Amino acid sequence: MNKVVQAEPAGFAGPEITGQVAVIGIVKGKPFKPDARMKKILTEAAAVGNATARTISLSPRGEDFYLYGKQCAWYTPFNGGSEFLTDGARVLDGRTAFHYFATGITPAMATPKVGQGSVYAVATRDKDGNGMDGSKAYKLTLPVNIPEKNFWSITVYETQTRSLLQTDYAYPTIGAGAGFPKDGSPNGAVQQNKDGSTDIYFGPKAPEGKKANWVQTVPGKGWFTILRVYSPLQPWFDKTWKPGEIELVE
Repeated sequence: MNKVVQAEPAGFAGPEITGQVAVIGIVKGKPFKPDARMKKILTEAAAVGNATARTISLSPRGEDFYLYGKQCAWYTPFNGGSEFLTDGARVLDGRTAFHYFATGITPAMATPKVGQGSVYAVATRDKDGNGMDGSKAYKLTLPVNIPEKNFWSITVYETQTRSLLQTDYAYPTIGAGAGFPKDGSPNGAVQQNKDGSTDIYFGPKAPEGKKANWVQTVPGKGWFTILRVYSPLQPWFDKTWKPGEIELVE
C-alpha cells in the first residue's frame, strides 16, 4: 500500500482511504518505517481482516443478502447495488463481500432489466447448511423454463482463492441457451429431464450416464458456485422461478 501511495498523486484514493492509511504511518512523501510493535499489530490485523472478509463473503449474516430468504442458500453478490448504498447508507458488508470475491463492478452488472443484462446468484452451502466438499457428490435441480432469453451457466470456484476451480477441464462450467458457447459445456449439450427441468451434478466423478450435466470438483478443496442468467426474464425478477438447493447425494 505504501508503494502505491508514494507512486500516485496525493489523495488519489479519496479522503477516507487516505486518512485510514495515514493513521498507520503511510503518507505521501514520508518514509514508512513501522517499528516492531506496529509490525506485529499490522500482521495480526491483516490476518483478522482476511478472515472477516472471507466469512462475510462466504457466509453472510444479513437477511438482505439472500434472494429467497435465509432458508435458501442463494444470495446476491450485489447487496446495495454497484455503489453499495441503501437509503443513503453504505452497505459495508455488501462492499466487503463483493470485493473479496471480485475485482471490479459496474452499474450494468447490478441493475439488470427484463430481457437485458445479467443476474447472478451465489451458493456456498448445501441444503443442510454445510459447505461443499470437493470429495463428495451433489445435485442441483433447475426448474423448468429457466428465465433466460440468451443463456444460463453454472460455474464452480474454489473457496480459498475465489478463482475458477482447477480441474481436468479448462473451465469448470456448464450451461445452455442460444448465446452459450458451443464448447462451453465440455461433455456435450446439457440434457433436460422429461418435465423440462435440468439436473446438475457436482463431484470428482461423473454419475453414470450424466456426464453432460456434470461439473468436476476436486477432493481436498472446498467450492462454491455462481448461477448466471443472461438477458433474464420476468420470472427471475418476481421470483416465481427460483433454483433448487444443492443436495448432498453421497
